[in-house]
Amino acid sequence: MAAEAEGLRVFQKVNIKIGEAKNIIPYPGPTRMRDCYCTINLDQEEVFRTKVIEKSLCPFYGEEFFCEIPRSFRQLSFYIFDRDVFKRDSSIGKVAVKKEYLPKYQGKDTWFQLQPISADSEVQGKVHVEIQLSDVITDSGTVAQRLMTRVLECQDLPIVNGQCDPYATVLLITPSGSEVKKTRVKKKTNSPHFDEVFYFEMQNYNIKPNFDASEEDTDKVVLRVDLWKSSNLKLGDEFLGEVSIPLTVLTASGCHNAWYFLQPRDNGSKSVKPEELGSLRLNIIYTEDHVLTSEAYGSLKELLLKSACLQPVSASAGHVLGQVCREKQEAAAPLVHFFLHYGKVVPFVSAVASAEISRTQDPNTIFRGNSLASKCIDEVMKLAGRHYLQITLGPIIDEICTSHKPCEIDPGKLKESDNPETNRENLRQYVDRIFRAITTSGARCPTVMCDIFFSLRECAVKHFQGDQDVQYTAVSSFIYLRFFAAAVLTPSLFQLRPHYPDPSTSRTLTLISKTIQTLGSLSKSKSGSVKESYMAAFYDHFSEEEYTAAVKDFLDLISSSQRWDQNVIETPVTLKEGFMRKRAWGRKCCGLKSFQKKWFRLTNHEFIYRKNKGSGMLHRIPVENILAVERLEEESFNKKNMFQVIQPERTLYIQATNCVEARDWINILTKVSQSNRQRLSTYHPLAFLNDLWPCCGLAADSAPGCTPCTGVLPDNIELDIDGDRETERIFCLFSRYMDRLEKMQEACGSKAVYHGLELNDDFIIDDPQETYKTLKQIMAFVRLLKLEHAQYKREKFRKTRYGSEEYPIGDSNFQCFITQLSENSAHGI
Repeated sequence: MAAEAEGLRVFQKVNIKIGEAKNIIPYPGPTRMRDCYCTINLDQEEVFRTKVIEKSLCPFYGEEFFCEIPRSFRQLSFYIFDRDVFKRDSSIGKVAVKKEYLPKYQGKDTWFQLQPISADSEVQGKVHVEIQLSDVITDSGTVAQRLMTRVLECQDLPIVNGQCDPYATVLLITPSGSEVKKTRVKKKTNSPHFDEVFYFEMQNYNIKPNFDASEEDTDKVVLRVDLWKSSNLKLGDEFLGEVSIPLTVLTASGCHNAWYFLQPRDNGSKSVKPEELGSLRLNIIYTEDHVLTSEAYGSLKELLLKSACLQPVSASAGHVLGQVCREKQEAAAPLVHFFLHYGKVVPFVSAVASAEISRTQDPNTIFRGNSLASKCIDEVMKLAGRHYLQITLGPIIDEICTSHKPCEIDPGKLKESDNPETNRENLRQYVDRIFRAITTSGARCPTVMCDIFFSLRECAVKHFQGDQDVQYTAVSSFIYLRFFAAAVLTPSLFQLRPHYPDPSTSRTLTLISKTIQTLGSLSKSKSGSVKESYMAAFYDHFSEEEYTAAVKDFLDLISSSQRWDQNVIETPVTLKEGFMRKRAWGRKCCGLKSFQKKWFRLTNHEFIYRKNKGSGMLHRIPVENILAVERLEEESFNKKNMFQVIQPERTLYIQATNCVEARDWINILTKVSQSNRQRLSTYHPLAFLNDLWPCCGLAADSAPGCTPCTGVLPDNIELDIDGDRETERIFCLFSRYMDRLEKMQEACGSKAVYHGLELNDDFIIDDPQETYKTLKQIMAFVRLLKLEHAQYKREKFRKTRYGSEEYPIGDSNFQCFITQLSENSAHGI
């Protein structure tokens, strides 16, 4: 989510690893086993679902989910379901982690106890209420008081079973009685506008005429607003949430107007103990980036961009970040993003890699450790090589994961029905096909990867002049070991497959990955380099010189100084696919056409949809015909997560499955079509219905848009990077490891005094004076940026009203913000 607020943008992202569940409550039947899957929910909105693990009470998932969070949320929830073929899947239990508690579990493998699921506790959303106490004259001429309650609107109510038809009840509770009133039902919306007013006569409840909200007894007078989903089923209407407002909130003016978060209610159910439901192992990493204006980062950017040319590179800001971070990956990710954005990634990575090679004594150990250089190159391959990987390995990996051919060659693991020769032949064919796919793909290797490989090769040859193989091993250690072999081993982590493979397929991929890794290593004795005798016998098939020659030719091609034009990719690349709902063609002036579920697929050439994934194509939109891709306001069809694909003749209206999917589809469609010559500069945020554009009132279907289109995005689909955001992430790391910066500064002083004597093994300091100068600048910039952030927080606090739409009453995140601000502010609040 990127929220603009007085020059500051806020981004949220989450990386979740769903490990396994254990001791799931048994099924009450003879088998006792369950077919379980796990979902990830933002509040009540499902954004991810694992595969189903059949017949297990301790299912292992091993799946990872990463996303940018496009909206505000209060908690992350994880639900375990038991699949039922004939009925609706049954829920077993859940884990709910409030947003303010996420830092407590940051990056740690944690076992969470599953909690019971109750309809009374599954709430989300907020409601806007206004109450006012006023004097009225009764029929008898006396003065009495009347309580006016106005229910204005709700936002983000949960969608239950695919729909939401909400209404509200207003209940006045007093010591002497109660009274309830009800709004009208709003159809097919989870953000209803009620704007209905109800009156309660206070004298009906023996409340004295001069009612004073500050008196002691008034805390027993409560106004409760309940939200319900209207249902035609016999089970009755479904509870969506409630708020209780004591009349003590009324000010001297007798008026109160505020937003409230809906709260659960206690139904008193204690039928199941949490420990009886089971537990779930999770690893959650949640980050918030508060990005200031670009000018605020100017000095830090300038210092970082010098890293590529500063000598020695160990004295540069980029290299210093890699040294002070506890994990090299922490530093590598933002550094690579930053330098890619500013076009400096090749010189920076080359400089860091060259420095590492110069410190390596044995060519056989080159880039074997998890150094800053190796982590940076891994990150470059991950970012720039995704489509290359998909073109090269995607079809074969799909076939392996769906065909389930037996490939086990370990005699100790063979089943009685297995034929060892057949298994060995199946495995050999898979290895041969993947090997050929890799060695013939050199011309498609992304330019940025080729440039880095060329630099690695040149540095290695220069440093190890007597070794003829180092020119190949310096490159193969990355492209084979860390890229292709790793992608074959865990295709889900490289977006080649949606889920972790089943155990049998995983074993097949492991055997293939081992073989590809061995072939790519150019080991002279492939069978002698392994411990397992069955693998040694299998490698004998690949001992021919043609395999070694093919690997060398491939490495020569991707590490030469030649450049290729990567802007034109002839082979269609699948960028994204999945189910969504589209509005049927053929709009008429009366009535709304139904929305139909279709399977959509986007490549760099076309956007198509089918009835199902494997069925025939129903419609095709060439990418060059996409004029704009924009969000569609909910009020057009009373549906959330809507967007529109605008074409020359007509517009396709689509509903994504959730907010994360909607953002991803809009982004990728916009990026792939942004270079179209006829792209629109304006669009209509509402759909053309009943011969009218409701957004601007124009009647012509071809009327130009009334709202500016989304800004132009970078040409490279994969490398859409926000430079300011990456600089903020680097600043946060420097700030977190300020103590390490100070220790490194002390080490520079010690080393300068003792004339090069290595006193601290933690840091690499080749030039103490230059390194000290860089550290001094870093620490000064960090302090300035801390002041900028503190000033923004103070200003935000000054302008924030508790009970506003942004910070409804009941928001514990807001209370945490106030507490943090009080602790961090020099003046306190």
